[in-house]
Amino acid sequence: MKIYMDNCCFNRPFDDQSQIRIRIESEAKLRIQEEIRSGKIQLIWSYLLDYENNKNPYIERKVRINGWKKYSIQDVEENIEIIKIANTLHQIGIGKIDSLHIACASFSKCDYFLTTDDKILRQAINVNFIRIDDPIGFIKEFLT
Repeated sequence: MKIYMDNCCFNRPFDDQSQIRIRIESEAKLRIQEEIRSGKIQLIWSYLLDYENNKNPYIERKVRINGWKKYSIQDVEENIEIIKIANTLHQIGIGKIDSLHIACASFSKCDYFLTTDDKILRQAINVNFIRIDDPIGFIKEFLT
């Protein structure tokens, strides 16, 4: 099982935990990380995760998120196929950076692209070549 988590997903435990949805998504994401550490799930990393994380103004968050790179089995670099996939996704209304993230996941043959971004989740119905879900949905399907 290969997954790609976008930057929103990696940052979820740092968000305001007073909202129940955020707290549950954080717990689900942390459980997924346990499965990655144990080797039951394979994590894919990309140049876009590096790019977005390097812009993070919170040093502790930046360092902790970057620490997950060592658990990845692949670090995807930009290439023409990723750009083509991203352009197709952008044409159906997905943002440029989000399209590139999803394209990296697709290029690396991930089974799931995980995000907490509502805009991406709403567009997921229009993407038929990779499963897009949030951490809670993934836990319900894969880890129960």
